Amino acid sequence: MDRYDPPIEPALVLVHLDRDLVVLDKPAGLLSVPGRDPAWRDSALTRAIAVYGPLQAAHRLDMDTSGLLVLTRRRKAEAALKAQFAARTVRKTYLARVVGQPPEEGSVDLPLRRVGGLPPRNEVDLDEGLPALTRFRVLHRDAQGALLALSPETGRSHQLRVHLAAIGHPILGDRLYGGLPGPRLLLHAWRIELDHPWSGQRLHLEAVAPEALTPPAAPPPPRRSGAPPRPS
Repeated sequence: MDRYDPPIEPALVLVHLDRDLVVLDKPAGLLSVPGRDPAWRDSALTRAIAVYGPLQAAHRLDMDTSGLLVLTRRRKAEAALKAQFAARTVRKTYLARVVGQPPEEGSVDLPLRRVGGLPPRNEVDLDEGLPALTRFRVLHRDAQGALLALSPETGRSHQLRVHLAAIGHPILGDRLYGGLPGPRLLLHAWRIELDHPWSGQRLHLEAVAPEALTPPAAPPPPRRSGAPPRPS
């Protein structure tokens, strides 16, 4: 196992806080929850507990994935959110830069199963795998590949990474599943929609995309010849 060297700054980036929820923008390279080895104790959860008191993780992100991580402050809130995840009423959107040029939009419907090794991996298994479905659409293309918005309909471990590698478009920086080398895995948990566990109100939360996962701004439309410039 590689040496664990999590980022120190920023220690925590708060996206949302109320009586039931603490939602963070987790940096890449930091565990969502502590590992079993004491050397792997530092995590988004342990850092948040030090600031906000007792918390539970409603879900997890891979260590190398950045973005929205939802923590709960009460056991009832944790149970309510886990029920939403199980019922697939939570909507998540990720950003990823991938190798190659996938179609404008599509879906990957390939079952996955866990395999051994360190770190553990998932793989496509058409006979014994669990159902897994990922939808995608292209946001931007360039010579290096494409920027995708990904919407997982299921929540299997490493689902997005395995699915994209399986269709020949691995995520840049994904050392585990064949992406080109890079400073980090270019995968970011960008947006999440869920029902608040106390009020029932639909929450729409977003974590600012890292620069490497932000599409370039569209150029302004050209002026028609002879038209006066618009006032600033």
